[in-house]
Amino acid sequence: MSSARSDLAGVTADGAEWLASTGSRPRSGTGPLVLPCGTVFDVVNVPAVFGRRMLDRLWDEGPGSGPVAAFRGRMLLFAAPRTAQRLPSLLAWEEWSWAIPPLLCHGKGDAVTVPALTGGDPSAPDGARWLVAPDTRNPWLPGPEVVLWAAVRAARAAVRISIFPPADQGAKVYDVSRRR
Repeated sequence: MSSARSDLAGVTADGAEWLASTGSRPRSGTGPLVLPCGTVFDVVNVPAVFGRRMLDRLWDEGPGSGPVAAFRGRMLLFAAPRTAQRLPSLLAWEEWSWAIPPLLCHGKGDAVTVPALTGGDPSAPDGARWLVAPDTRNPWLPGPEVVLWAAVRAARAAVRISIFPPADQGAKVYDVSRRR
């Protein structure tokens, strides 16, 4: 994991201001928050294991990520506004889309539940916590192309394709290297 990430950290005061810019007033406390999407950010909601692969690609091979939260076995990747509108059509054209699990895109008119501002409790039943907490008033948010790139890279890493068929375990093998 990159040291540039604020793993398992709480949201900073500037990050809380950014979340508040959605029109919802986040309160400081230990409970989850419900925030509207579509104006300040969109959210791409992915299964946790695949989301972790995407996050690793974003940080190890790409430009990094915006805020990321874990909630109820899913990973919430904060993205640029209008990503939820554009990403599904980009995925439809992608040849690797068969290897990408369904991505839920939350945009204008949607709301998401995010962990508490204090970071959450990883041992809680829902596992709600910030993996990359909001820490600035203007965080960089990946657009649909960057999210697609990370999903494709994660899918390719998870799928191993061989041009050779699997060996027939019941086949008789003869050593022909010692021919007379």
